[in-house]
Amino acid sequence: MEKIYTIPINEAFDERVSREKGGCPFCALRRKYEHDELELILGASMMEPEIRIRTNEMGFCGDHFGKMLRFRKRLPLALMLESHLEETKAVTRDNPAAALLKGAGSGVPEKLGTLEKSCYLCERIDGTMGKVFSNAVWLWDNDPEFRKKIDAMPYFCLPDFRAWLTAARTELKKKDYGDFYKQTSKVVNGYLDSLKDDVSWFCKKFDYRYENEPWGNAKDSVERAVAFLSGERDPESDNKQS
Repeated sequence: MEKIYTIPINEAFDERVSREKGGCPFCALRRKYEHDELELILGASMMEPEIRIRTNEMGFCGDHFGKMLRFRKRLPLALMLESHLEETKAVTRDNPAAALLKGAGSGVPEKLGTLEKSCYLCERIDGTMGKVFSNAVWLWDNDPEFRKKIDAMPYFCLPDFRAWLTAARTELKKKDYGDFYKQTSKVVNGYLDSLKDDVSWFCKKFDYRYENEPWGNAKDSVERAVAFLSGERDPESDNKQS
């Protein structure tokens, strides 16, 4: 059973199975949606008034500023920065009334902290991914073929596993959630066990007693462990964007 909004999910799951080293399907989807949002914000969306209002207020996180720079579209970025910097003046400057009551600069750290954590692109991507996790729960609940794809997955990274469990706990009945957890956690815990063994073997390979032993799957275990624990980051996708 497939609907238009579930097609990208099924495609991402299928693609992860076909890849030699697999990966997290949700990370692949996030990279796709992030790339789409970056192209939009540095293209036609940049001059839409309601979007400029939001980008002026929110700005972008350091990670997304870096990715926009790698797109090499400096003029659209400069135009957004021009108006965002003007808006930022209100954050770094004292409110005269507050200064009289609480002292000079008393509220500035909090305002800067709020600005530092806000990002227009993160908000957009997180909103899209929330729908993805919800739709993936729907697929599990309604499509027996999708359950087979879950069993074939190499792994789900821990941040996406948490987000998917959270959506499932909200949208499924208690018993169904238990079945969902058993199936998805089997994939995650199986990968975790093998990953732990690979990292342990990686460490042993630096002991002279094991230097002539084969590496097995341990050579890239450190990179894979970081991707599993914090979510995949594909350097090649960044290079393609620039």
